[in-house]
Amino acid sequence: MDNLWSPWRSEYIERHAAEHGSHRSDEPEHCFLCKAVSAETFSINNLVVAKTGHTVVILNKFPYNAGHLLIAPFSHVAELHMLNSGEYTDLMDVLRQSCSILNSVLKPHGFNIGANIGVDAGAGVPAHLHIHVVPRWRGDTNFMPTLAEIKVVSESLTTTWQQFSQAFSSLRQQ
Repeated sequence: MDNLWSPWRSEYIERHAAEHGSHRSDEPEHCFLCKAVSAETFSINNLVVAKTGHTVVILNKFPYNAGHLLIAPFSHVAELHMLNSGEYTDLMDVLRQSCSILNSVLKPHGFNIGANIGVDAGAGVPAHLHIHVVPRWRGDTNFMPTLAEIKVVSESLTTTWQQFSQAFSSLRQQ
């Protein structure tokens, strides 16, 4: 088996830790997910596209692909077992709805869905559980990250935010 290396990701994590302190996100007042939860409006500034009773959906500010979503419970907890059944059910329902919206809006060929739980699993924000949903298309990998340390994302965050905000809003009105 061959390995695919992504050194730009490590550089981002190390830079973020150096700038913000490696454990500042352990405290809710420094957690960008908690700030998204407490946001009173949805805007491109906070990247929030939807909220439900227990869950927030935001665009990833540093996406792997266009439409890369982060889905997080309101509760500042680190692991799935720390959620009560209502929070867990809402999180999973929002995950399912998000995939449906991504299919409708962006028409990807597949998804990478995952949660990095714990620092050793690669969690950039280990204290606040969140699920990544990354839409994928045939041929969406290329040579740019290897040669130029650049990830090509084919759509602006503003355009993606507008599309998702409308789609989630339509879903809420049903």
